[in-house]
Amino acid sequence: MADIELRNVNKIYGNSFHALHDLSFNIRDGEFMVFVGPSGCGKSTALRMIAGLESISSGELRIGDRVVNDVDPKDRDIAMVFQSYALYPHKTVRENIAFPLLMAGLPKSDIASRVDEAARILELTALLDRKPALLSGGQRQRVAMGRAIVRQPSAFLMDEPLSNLDAKLRVQMRAEIASLQRKLNVTTIYVTHDQVEAMTMGDRVADTPQNLYSRPDNVFVAAFIGSPSMNLYEAVLNGRTVILGSNSFEIPDRVFECRPSLNGASHRQILLGIRPEHMNDASIRPSSAEISAPVTLVEALGSESMVHLNIDAPWVDAGDPDAIVDIGDEKAAVARFSPKSTVRAGDIARIAVDAEELHFFDPGTRTSIW
Repeated sequence: MADIELRNVNKIYGNSFHALHDLSFNIRDGEFMVFVGPSGCGKSTALRMIAGLESISSGELRIGDRVVNDVDPKDRDIAMVFQSYALYPHKTVRENIAFPLLMAGLPKSDIASRVDEAARILELTALLDRKPALLSGGQRQRVAMGRAIVRQPSAFLMDEPLSNLDAKLRVQMRAEIASLQRKLNVTTIYVTHDQVEAMTMGDRVADTPQNLYSRPDNVFVAAFIGSPSMNLYEAVLNGRTVILGSNSFEIPDRVFECRPSLNGASHRQILLGIRPEHMNDASIRPSSAEISAPVTLVEALGSESMVHLNIDAPWVDAGDPDAIVDIGDEKAAVARFSPKSTVRAGDIARIAVDAEELHFFDPGTRTSIW
């Protein structure tokens, strides 16, 4: 096992596209780190650079006590698990798992014992003589994991390994991979675009999951983490009062204690973030902070209702800082109402806002105001 450290790592392609800018972080020995983000943000590029499948333009990559910028992938002591499984269709499960050990020239007795142990851990013993075509998607993924485990590497690198599975199997495999990583205690980097995987599987998502949710650094992170996404609007803070379109409400003292930079604001323009779970039907759960808005759609899900609302304030595009924000554009807010709520499309809903859970961002820098 080993620490993995990146120091000011950059990736610039031949067409001058700067894919990664001064990426720096340290992954502790035995830690489970998750890279999460939308397609094209550079997470797989970072993983491939650690694996040695992409060159590093500048900066330093260390695995354990070695600088490995120019070390061949086969000599980095890492094992990779891919989205596609990459199993040999003509080989049995046993032969697929054993393949990297065979290529390394290990004695047959060592190969057999390692394969048997990996199969036991992954509950594949009864399947060792089958070929991949006779396996389910989850079983194939476990075989791919087994092939990585038998190498006993210093680190695992996993590139969206669950993307090809159906929703139910993804949930099962998430739990299995997280449990396996804890059991093996091997440094692991896991790449995904799925924020649920990111928030539930890793020790860190370049930060702790709770910190990303509760204290996002900027508008992009705030909107990306959470489903449905955070509702973001232009608003005005005047003393203790938030003015949101035609609505206004008071902010409790505790918010200003936690965010001293908000104190003394007089007609200050802000970007206001409200997560759907911090909005509810005021007729069921009253609040001192309350707004009203027309209901455009109600999605009754049994345990909750997703209520779509037209709040009459300029909405904010989290992904595009130069986007035009206009109250004339239709962009409904989403609230998680109690399933006991009786609001219907066309109603003017009274919405209780948990004012202690609001997020405030600077309109210019789009960073959190603390």
